[in-house]
Amino acid sequence: MACVMKNLNSARSSLLFGAAALSLGALAAPAVAADYAAAKAAGLIGEKVDGYVAVVGAGDAELRRVVDDTNIKRRAVYASKAQEQHVTIEEYAFATGCTLIAKTEPGEKYQAPNGAWKTRGAGAPERDARCP
Repeated sequence: MACVMKNLNSARSSLLFGAAALSLGALAAPAVAADYAAAKAAGLIGEKVDGYVAVVGAGDAELRRVVDDTNIKRRAVYASKAQEQHVTIEEYAFATGCTLIAKTEPGEKYQAPNGAWKTRGAGAPERDARCP
């Protein structure tokens, strides 16, 4: 475990630069990207601490399709980037989650470290203590 945390800590700065460059356009087709952006702005989906998105509340089949499609594409990117960085997919996804939560806009939903859904206010979002 100590070795994994050491690898995660040593790779964080480069992971975060990679995560910051991660854009929705690289993750989803144009129609899904538009649906994703609208759903995110409406607070129907939110960023999770694990680097993926989820439906906030019940959601319908179309919303779940957008979330599933986005997460499948994110996982593919994470797998490639994790291999390049010599870290696990989970480590890379977590570091990206830290960045994506930090980049949420006021009014958007995100998952707090305790797992609860929060709405981003004017201040910084609550982030996991392991986030750089």
